[in-house]
Amino acid sequence: MKIRKGYIKIVAVIVLVIFLYSFTQERSSKKQLNKVDVKILDSENLFVTYPTVNKLLIQNEVDVTSIPKEKLVLKKLEDALNSNEMVENAEVYLSVNGQLNIEIKQRTPIARLGGKAKCYLDINGDVMPLSPIYSARVPLVTGTVSKNNLEDIYKLAMYVRNDEFLSKNVIGIQQTGNNFEMRFRVENFTIKLGDVNNLESKFNNLKAFYQKASKDKTLNNYAVVDLQFKNQVVCAKI
Repeated sequence: MKIRKGYIKIVAVIVLVIFLYSFTQERSSKKQLNKVDVKILDSENLFVTYPTVNKLLIQNEVDVTSIPKEKLVLKKLEDALNSNEMVENAEVYLSVNGQLNIEIKQRTPIARLGGKAKCYLDINGDVMPLSPIYSARVPLVTGTVSKNNLEDIYKLAMYVRNDEFLSKNVIGIQQTGNNFEMRFRVENFTIKLGDVNNLESKFNNLKAFYQKASKDKTLNNYAVVDLQFKNQVVCAKI
């Protein structure tokens, strides 16, 4: 008899726990969000702003803070944010305290394409639109630029981006067919690169020339620095 009473108590406790858990979950799901926390993970560019995020949320969910958590579809919010052409990836999740957390990674441009293209080339080799609110400090590519043939531009722009010396100095790239010329931020000479083959060797020669000319204080004496010849730099003076 005592054993049976013990079982009854255990069952009663289990039922009570299940009821309280279900009740708590139901109340929690009906609670409205008390805060929305937006994090822009990279601060290098300002293509996506907090007002932009709020506008996207309002357009798709009216006002997320007024919606019970049970009716909030996180995937829908993520899709809405990812639909913005400046967003590379968005993640949306709820905290146990009823806070909606939004983490956004912006797309990263590596070059700005001029001419008819008028767009950015991003770090993945895809085109992205210009922003009405922010201009990225990346080299401007002009000349025979075509959205349908960006492989060479991408290879060169990525090399420039990943090289500390070049990323600080290169501000302009001119394309003529398969050949490229570059301009530095301070110096006035034109750098004739040729095609995008043997970039490491060409730029090592350029750095060696630049270091020596800087030491000799003769950088301003040159109009053209030609890297197209193997293992040498051919310069034309002003």
